[in-house]
Amino acid sequence: MLHLLYILAFTVLAFIAVGNLIRNLIMFSFDRERPYPANSSSMGNQGGYGYYGAKRKSVPHPELLDSAGNLIKEPLLVMRSINVEDAREQLDALYESSPGQKIDRPEGA
Repeated sequence: MLHLLYILAFTVLAFIAVGNLIRNLIMFSFDRERPYPANSSSMGNQGGYGYYGAKRKSVPHPELLDSAGNLIKEPLLVMRSINVEDAREQLDALYESSPGQKIDRPEGA
């Protein structure tokens, strides 16, 4: 009898947990569609009175600025495809030009 009570209790808990999971996923999807004000954090409130402080212009991350302080409008990562032999030659050239490299390697190795 006690086993049946345990099974019933854990079944109820499992249904509650799955129901909460589904409800949270639905509420999360609705929150993503809702627009938020720019300064919605509690740090943006002045005195915590529920109104926002002076509108501040958002500052971009320093890596997105060039040396003059202007916003970069080009892609930050450009990848090109090269074949294995070219990559190996470039890596070998880097290795051979490194300051710690002192051992000569045979060409066949």
